[in-house]
Amino acid sequence: MEKCVDSLLVGGERVEIIIIDDGSKDRTGEIADAYAKAHPSIVRVIHQENGGHGEGINQGLAHATGKYFKVVDSDDMLSEDFPKFLDKLEECDKNGGVDLVITNYFYVHTDGIGDRSINYKNALPEGRIIGWGKTRRFAMHQLITIHSATFRTELMRRAAEPLPKHVFYEDNLMVFRTLPHVERIYYMNSDLYRYWIGRPDQSVQAAAMKKRYTHHLLVVEKCFKACDFDNLNHKKLKNYLKHEMFILYGIAILYTRMNKTKQTDADLREMWKKCIAHDKKWGKHFRYYTPLTFICIPGKFGQHFCSFINWIANHIVKFN
Repeated sequence: MEKCVDSLLVGGERVEIIIIDDGSKDRTGEIADAYAKAHPSIVRVIHQENGGHGEGINQGLAHATGKYFKVVDSDDMLSEDFPKFLDKLEECDKNGGVDLVITNYFYVHTDGIGDRSINYKNALPEGRIIGWGKTRRFAMHQLITIHSATFRTELMRRAAEPLPKHVFYEDNLMVFRTLPHVERIYYMNSDLYRYWIGRPDQSVQAAAMKKRYTHHLLVVEKCFKACDFDNLNHKKLKNYLKHEMFILYGIAILYTRMNKTKQTDADLREMWKKCIAHDKKWGKHFRYYTPLTFICIPGKFGQHFCSFINWIANHIVKFN
């Protein structure tokens, strides 16, 4: 946490740092208060009962006074490019402001293997404000995530409902709900976010993702219900959201089926039932008319096939 906060302090008086002490039982609250005492003009601390990651974001957004809002998890940090990033935000403001700034994020693995940047230079023009019409095709591994996105605060408040408490992977819902309201985008080709991977208790560890499969199913269902694909303003926004929805479905299905039980398969079928009941056209599109249908093959063969597909995907992307 100290590395995280120290990486933000280099922004000086241009930033507001809100530290959420989410009912921690260690020294988190004490350390946070020490930062607020040392830097009273830029650091604020919110102490709350444990509500999970989503409630931390809810409270951060509720208390934020800055024009732009970025979530930085306490076990991650920002790079030395942070002051340059703030410079770019100020430049954007001089040209009418933006709804979304996208930056790269850099996987840092505890074992030192597979460290790499996830960038968007093939999909987004650099260094200028654009609309969705100027975006290009996103590659399979390129998602706009909590790590890469900085949203205009007021846009988030208008677009997003409060995130559910005690639910993991809800940051995908935060991003997915906000994107349809974005008009003006700026891409800075910088590895701003340092995303640390490999802690045994991390939520993206494979064992944790399998155990919390119901969280994946809940989040992907909420994402699907949050988007009216037939009434989006921009064709390329629609294409991007279909791309992200496909990936989110894929992750949820894989980690559900890797449990290899009848109950988890039944829970998956129930998720599809709810999605199709909500929007028959697009629910059936994703379930039956995309490659997702192959990882939904019933029975043990389908379960083992999912484990194989996940093994291949993780060796390509290495996200846990």
